[in-house]
Amino acid sequence: MKRKIGLDLGRKTCGIAISDPLGMLARPLTTVRFAENDFESALNQVVAIVKQEAVDDIVLGLPRHMNGDIGESGQMAIDFKQLLEEAMQVTVTLWDERLTTVAAERMLISADVSRKKRKQVIDQVAAVGILQSYLDRR
Repeated sequence: MKRKIGLDLGRKTCGIAISDPLGMLARPLTTVRFAENDFESALNQVVAIVKQEAVDDIVLGLPRHMNGDIGESGQMAIDFKQLLEEAMQVTVTLWDERLTTVAAERMLISADVSRKKRKQVIDQVAAVGILQSYLDRR
């Protein structure tokens, strides 16, 4: 069985989480860094990881406002989904990511992780939240 990855896409970083082979548990994998709004660079890096890790499904966080509306960041995720689907033959699922970064930040603070270290791993931890909620729902 192939693995699944979760993505937490931002303007300069993309946190990536990966599932175990059975698709039950998510763990942090890496954070992809790129120039602000250079989504082509982000795409190339994510495609390389998808190929390297033998991934068959991608779960991409879809930021929504608390009232459910899709704003600028949400449209950015929708556009990135289209880029991923055009670049490779893989299923990309948009997944509501409301409050995943907030939950990740709270978890890291409660674990007494330093501010500097939190900044380095926050996107990965948020990606784990996105992917794990997707896996749990399945």
